[in-house]
Amino acid sequence: RDGNSWTQISGGLKHVEIGNANAIWGVNANDNIYRRDGDTWTQVSGGLKQISVGSDGTVWGVNSADNIYRRDGDSWTQIPGGLKYVAVGDANNVWGVNSNDNIYRRDGDTWTQISGGLKQISVGSDGTVWGVNANDNIYRRDGNSWTQISGGLKHVHCADANNVWGVNANDNIYRYTGSGWENISGGLKQISVASDGTLWGVNSADAIYTGTYTQASW
Repeated sequence: RDGNSWTQISGGLKHVEIGNANAIWGVNANDNIYRRDGDTWTQVSGGLKQISVGSDGTVWGVNSADNIYRRDGDSWTQIPGGLKYVAVGDANNVWGVNSNDNIYRRDGDTWTQISGGLKQISVGSDGTVWGVNANDNIYRRDGNSWTQISGGLKHVHCADANNVWGVNANDNIYRYTGSGWENISGGLKQISVASDGTLWGVNSADAIYTGTYTQASW
């Protein structure tokens, strides 16, 4: 790993998400929830196995029973339905997948099922949607259909159409260039990117890393 590229952050998380520089959340191996406040982690009440934060600071998450929660002020509001993974671009862009890999989009106060099957999904603040299926095939939402993108990833994250990153089964890191995937140094099991190019991720040992992507620094 290039020391100029990734900086290790103290703590341990199994999943970390950045919505913007002031909205970074994560969950650890015990499903404890943490919010980044300055240079420290503040534990937040509740338990979630996966969390997502939008560019506007909107936070959603799911627990070990696939119950869905939205952060409202200083508390969690349970949302009807069941998802194993939820993705938030902002308050108006919320998607998720359930234990059967069915895909759902949040429309107002209801869930609309979307055709297809994905194990993990990501949505940007501009409505860009990417996901991966059980075979690590990659898909992008174009209009009302899915376009398969070449390559294989176990996890993909998009902040918007211009910031799409992912990791494969070997924890290799990739950035989408618009025409293909560029391999980035390092190894992560999960990655999250903000619209300004700031990256957060965790590796197989739950170590936390951050970096900022600029062409010259990688």
